[in-house]
Amino acid sequence: MEKTFRKSIIILLTPFFILILSLQYRACNGYLNTITVQAKPNIQVYPGGQPIGVKLNTKGVLIIGLSSVEDKDKRSVSPSNEIGLKSGDIILSINNKEINTCEEVSEIVSNCEGNALDLLIQRKDELIHKKIIPVKCEKENRYKIGLWVRDSTAGIGTLTFYDDQTKSFGALGHAITDMDTGDILKVREGKIIPSSIVSVKKGVRGQPGELKGIFTDENNILGEINSNTDCGIFGKGNKKLINTDYNKPLDVGFRNEVKKGKAYILTTIDEGEPKLYEIEIQELLIQNEPSPKSMVIKITDKRLIDKTGGIIQGMSGSPIIQDNKIIGAVTHVLVSKPDVGYGVYIEWMLKDANILKTSR
Repeated sequence: MEKTFRKSIIILLTPFFILILSLQYRACNGYLNTITVQAKPNIQVYPGGQPIGVKLNTKGVLIIGLSSVEDKDKRSVSPSNEIGLKSGDIILSINNKEINTCEEVSEIVSNCEGNALDLLIQRKDELIHKKIIPVKCEKENRYKIGLWVRDSTAGIGTLTFYDDQTKSFGALGHAITDMDTGDILKVREGKIIPSSIVSVKKGVRGQPGELKGIFTDENNILGEINSNTDCGIFGKGNKKLINTDYNKPLDVGFRNEVKKGKAYILTTIDEGEPKLYEIEIQELLIQNEPSPKSMVIKITDKRLIDKTGGIIQGMSGSPIIQDNKIIGAVTHVLVSKPDVGYGVYIEWMLKDANILKTSR
């Protein structure tokens, strides 16, 4: 299985959505809200821009769908539906046994001999206990509870930064979500490994493009993932995350330093090293809380437009550089305008990586 998987083309993790831009400005009634940034002085990080392979195992198993079981009387029943389970629920344990894989769920249900099972479910931030009675599927001669579940995901993304002081990295610029439920996947364990871009599907109006790549060495662990947030994936890595051409650390540009106008993204769209491409920052969004949509950017570099059509899936996480400072990362594309999309402030990513603290 592993050998076949390594040779497979991996379509990247990043889902893109049709985004409608609506900018709202609110009167300050004569006063300004102030933001205090508590950060290390002269903080610097190494810029990324290179593709990385991402393998993520979830905490518990995620319910992605409900199904029916045909019982001995040839009736179609759904034990999971009857007790109110929902897509997006996470099974944490069965009969007080911690669950981490789909195989564990299947084994426990198959061997239950029809006895009721106690499920511990996480639904959003709530823990729920449910009791379910499996039904014997006559066709397969085994017990089932009528669920589709998932315990892992894999794909290609882009590294944003590596901090040699804390050994922390950040990538993607937005969360990894389940493609069926849309929920943010909760991390049990994960890793990033080397990857290479093998082809590009150009984006056009109404249809986002994508980078496709392969894992090049699954035994070469570049870092361990420990969190998956609205602003990206984060963890601890090593110096192999410093790319060859852009191997000097850059100062961090905080929110108040970012300005409209010319900037660059550092990204990889072929088998070579990351390259700088010119963009325009068109709008800056006022934010007091982390969000992956902090600024509106437009690709202006003809080389990148000719090759990709603009922002495409797999470029998420590409660092945004302005005045020789890393200020953010690419996150989303406007499907109706493939050369326009969003970026996240680097400040939010550094906060989620526990490199700096912010407070209002």
